[in-house]
Amino acid sequence: MRRPGRDTAESHRQINRRALILGGAQLGFLGLLGFRMRHLQVDQADQFRLLAEENRIKIRLIPPARGQIFDRNGKVIAENVPSYRIMLDGEEAGDVDDVIARLGRIITLDPEEVARAREEMRRSRIHPVTIADRVSWEALSRVAVNAPALPGVRPEVGLSRRYPQGEDYAHIVGYVGPVSDRDLEQIKAPDQLLLIPRFQIGKVGLEQRLEDTLRGKAGTRRVEQNAAGRVMRELDRRQGEAGKTLQLTTDSDLQEYIKARLRGESAAAVVMDTETGDILACGSTPAFDPNLFVRGISVADYKALLENKYRPLPNKAVQGVYPPGSTFKMVVLLAALEAGEVGPSETVYCPGHLKVSGRRFHCWKRAGHGNVDLNRSIRESCDVFYYEMALRVGIEKISEMARRLGLGEEYDLPMTGVAAGLIPTKEWKRETRGEEWVVGDSVNSAIGQGFVLTSPLHLAVMTARIATGRAVSPRLLKSVEGVETPLAGGEDLGLNPNHLREVRRAMYAVCNNRRGTAYGSRIVEEGYRMSGKTGTSQVRNITAAERARGVFRNEDLPWERRDHALFVNYAPSDAPRIAVSVVVEHGGGGSKAAAPIARDITLQALYGGAPPLDAYPSSQRSRIKALQERIAREREEREAAAGDRA
Repeated sequence: MRRPGRDTAESHRQINRRALILGGAQLGFLGLLGFRMRHLQVDQADQFRLLAEENRIKIRLIPPARGQIFDRNGKVIAENVPSYRIMLDGEEAGDVDDVIARLGRIITLDPEEVARAREEMRRSRIHPVTIADRVSWEALSRVAVNAPALPGVRPEVGLSRRYPQGEDYAHIVGYVGPVSDRDLEQIKAPDQLLLIPRFQIGKVGLEQRLEDTLRGKAGTRRVEQNAAGRVMRELDRRQGEAGKTLQLTTDSDLQEYIKARLRGESAAAVVMDTETGDILACGSTPAFDPNLFVRGISVADYKALLENKYRPLPNKAVQGVYPPGSTFKMVVLLAALEAGEVGPSETVYCPGHLKVSGRRFHCWKRAGHGNVDLNRSIRESCDVFYYEMALRVGIEKISEMARRLGLGEEYDLPMTGVAAGLIPTKEWKRETRGEEWVVGDSVNSAIGQGFVLTSPLHLAVMTARIATGRAVSPRLLKSVEGVETPLAGGEDLGLNPNHLREVRRAMYAVCNNRRGTAYGSRIVEEGYRMSGKTGTSQVRNITAAERARGVFRNEDLPWERRDHALFVNYAPSDAPRIAVSVVVEHGGGGSKAAAPIARDITLQALYGGAPPLDAYPSSQRSRIKALQERIAREREEREAAAGDRA
């Protein structure tokens, strides 16, 4: 039988043991907790401080100002103008629908703009989106006053691209537009700027080709925000780097004149400085207003551009390629002279056609020109003379001379879709068509038909090289940030000076001899006279039956079946300063449609403005005066409209 005292002592020992174990466990737990607290508060203090700061401080990108573009005289072509807009940060807003509803009660919101903003936020909430663009100062002020009730909403003053010259530079400079998914897919490692919703980049033209130069580099700003996401203050700002300023070789006044002179036609013209290769003007009509594309062109406006049969979107001056027609005859003539296949006084008889391999190749003059020498062949544009030259010289030497004169080359200019054209050879036809070259191909090529294709730019380069005897190359970009871009080419072509002299005399006769095909478009002012060549290129085949009953006049045909009209020239004849090329799509004959335009452009360029009426033949002065008054009136109306918009 156990004693009561022993049982009590045993019980006390058990209780003390349990208490000791429990106390030890509690002390161990408190030790672990203390160690953990020390680890969090001391060892990981910097990490948690950084996390807290990241929740409190945000880093925003500051889009840089896009580089401006000027013409050779310092006139603005592309600039940046202030634009008021309302931004919405989806992360800060919280309930986006509620915030948009509140904002809609303060200012008027465009449903399409709101839908676009929602779509941009759906893709990413990292960057703020534009919920209202190009708002008034009054609307901007109302949003600023109500800012406490609009979390995530902030008014901003940004920059928007503007093209003050409107249509004049649409095809050269192009336009900017918001970055699209397609744009991002084409860039391997896109700049973070491009991820900002509606950030604008160059879409076509010089804006697109020189995007990296014009874009600049982003700046940053660090801002502190409260728990509700409202920005409290700006902590730090680092300015970015603005895009570089570009200066072009073009003259805006001449560019404007060309657009006015070509109005109503589907046409293109190029004016080059024969000494430097500078492109003084490069016009294509009809054109479009690039400002429409900056914010996104409407479906109706874009549809109208697409459905216009005169094709206003492509730059015909560099993208359009056409059979050069008789403007190619200088190439063939120089090839024949250099090969020793013809002399200045040698004649070829033209009965109105030449039979080659059982086929008749006709001259444009049905009755023929009779005996034709070198000078008359260019002056009156006899086709049979050049059929004969093609048979003597062959396509290889003709093609080699064409390339020597700048044809068939894709010039490295900052414009969209600069075409190389086509100067065919026997090998080219074999490789591309799987056919052998035949003598008829050479005969067709000799008058700038068949496979030969050139752009107005090519023809201007060719004319400049004939005028100077040097490998003049076109230049569009004059300087970047004030640093002059180097001139390309300019070396001697290595052609016999006597041969060049004969070709130039013939081109002078085209414009200044009564029998010349461009005599009606001559310049009568001494010291300003021009030398040139007309051209007409067919876009349809003329059947034997049609020839028998009489070839249809261009005026009697549908527009799209009429011949293209071409003209090239340089001036002044005795000391060339400029080379000009004009192509009028389906304009008919070069002497009627293209030569008068080229003459007017030439005088405008030489005089640096409207030329005196004395420079024109007396019989044309009343018409020219009316034309000058019309162009001046249109310019005044345009300037007044631009002032109203500003």
